Amino acid sequence: MYIPAQYRNENLSEVREFLKQNSFGILVSQVDGKPWATHIPLELDTDAEGRDILVSHIAKANPQWQYFTDTMEVLCIFNGPHSYVSASWYQEEEVPTWNYIAVHVYGTLQLLDEAGVLASMHKLVDKYEKDSENPLSLDHFSKKTMRQVKGVVGFQIMITEIQAAKKISQGREHDHPKIIEALEQRDAGAKSIASEMRKQKAREK
Repeated sequence: MYIPAQYRNENLSEVREFLKQNSFGILVSQVDGKPWATHIPLELDTDAEGRDILVSHIAKANPQWQYFTDTMEVLCIFNGPHSYVSASWYQEEEVPTWNYIAVHVYGTLQLLDEAGVLASMHKLVDKYEKDSENPLSLDHFSKKTMRQVKGVVGFQIMITEIQAAKKISQGREHDHPKIIEALEQRDAGAKSIASEMRKQKAREK
């Protein structure tokens, strides 16, 4: 994606954390010569050699997987908070804009066997159940229910490139107090952007 230099986030540890916290992404590939996108959790993990990978699965009824090959490159899109920024929050006249955080991950696919799919599902469920009042484990489900795993195709993505954008009003630092104040009066996305602006300011001190 196009990222102006001042908005590129090259802090890999921060990008990894973003991927862990915003793992519901979009898998984009070609299906019969046309772009195809599926909204799924894409979990950041490491392989046996310690390399970063993404792990996920899709329904066998989804034709996307039938076009997977070991050599094809896929794109995974992850969106974080975003918000409109009004020009009325600036000290000097300028056009309004949009602040946002997003990461694009490119990589190549490898299909998982059934054992690999089950292992990835256990990790996925354990991750999101841990904060539940009554957390469940796949170990609690019957064999009949677990047979549904045969209806999905699991895969891992070997990451070849990461593009990370973090646009939080860089270059308008003199307007940050007013922008942050205004964002904190708006919706959850705006509040999250305000929080990111405060964190960035704290890091730079």
